[in-house]
Amino acid sequence: MSPSVTLESFDGLVSSWPDLRRRLRWDSVFVLPQWLRVWWQEFGAGVEPYLCAVRQGEAVVGIAPLLVKGEEASFIGSADVCDYLDFVVAPGRAQDFFDILLENLRQKGIGRLDLCCLRPDSTTATDLVGLAESRGYGVSCEQKDVSFELDLPATWDEYLGMLSTKQRHEVRRKLRKLHQAGDVSYRLVDGGDALPDIMDVFLKMLRESRECKAAFMTARMESFFVSLAETMAEAGLLKFGILEFNAAPVAAVMCFDYEGTVYLYNSGYDPQYSSLSVGLLSKVLCIKDSIERGKKRFDFLKGHEAYKYRLGGREVPIYNCQIVLN
Repeated sequence: MSPSVTLESFDGLVSSWPDLRRRLRWDSVFVLPQWLRVWWQEFGAGVEPYLCAVRQGEAVVGIAPLLVKGEEASFIGSADVCDYLDFVVAPGRAQDFFDILLENLRQKGIGRLDLCCLRPDSTTATDLVGLAESRGYGVSCEQKDVSFELDLPATWDEYLGMLSTKQRHEVRRKLRKLHQAGDVSYRLVDGGDALPDIMDVFLKMLRESRECKAAFMTARMESFFVSLAETMAEAGLLKFGILEFNAAPVAAVMCFDYEGTVYLYNSGYDPQYSSLSVGLLSKVLCIKDSIERGKKRFDFLKGHEAYKYRLGGREVPIYNCQIVLN
């Protein structure tokens, strides 16, 4: 049976995701249909979606989450809120998928792909780029950012042993100072009736912790964060880590827990407690909690913040690629 290309809806992919999750390679939370739907609802005005699937009979070979502007196609999503983007392809079917997709795009008058937020292990980098070059298409890739991730050991003590002597001392010293100053607790919130109040506290601390975060959190961005939290909580993927001092929240991390990886998406803290390093320690305790829950990887995501080096993160280059379909 010859393959076909079908246009899909966000709602259709969300409803099919439990089945598609088992069949396709969804490499990160940023390419899940739930995430893409929220992004489109908030930021998709004025551009045309080209959300299509390549099918072999009834079986989905892969999904292209694209949007179209004139003769150019790019990923649904944006670098400011989506750290990694990619095509979603069944294992072992990348060449079949891209052969059909590229021909379909050419037939529709798409002459250029502008693909951002690519990890080195993305299917775009490992499969599409080589295929495009073999066909003589113009391909250019450039590193645009860097991400940081950490392979988690089995125990907290093993993690501390991975740090430099200086950083191990600093983590222990800061934790000891915090505990000596008052009552400390760290807890997870993953949705339910507590979510609206937690979101209010989180957004307030995010704005107060840094001027650049306050400028970033526009009304539209706040709407996106709230919708995203609700949607990912419904999917069972949201985790808020709340650091409390003397029974009051003083720092929070917004994370997504997917396929053994904890993604540290954003964070905030109360500046009144900056002398107790609550911002940094909320991340330290998030790593500790992730280890205790048996997670395999902690992803600090994009950005060159120094704490990511200090807490054991290793660099992952992030690329943009342009492909001209001659």
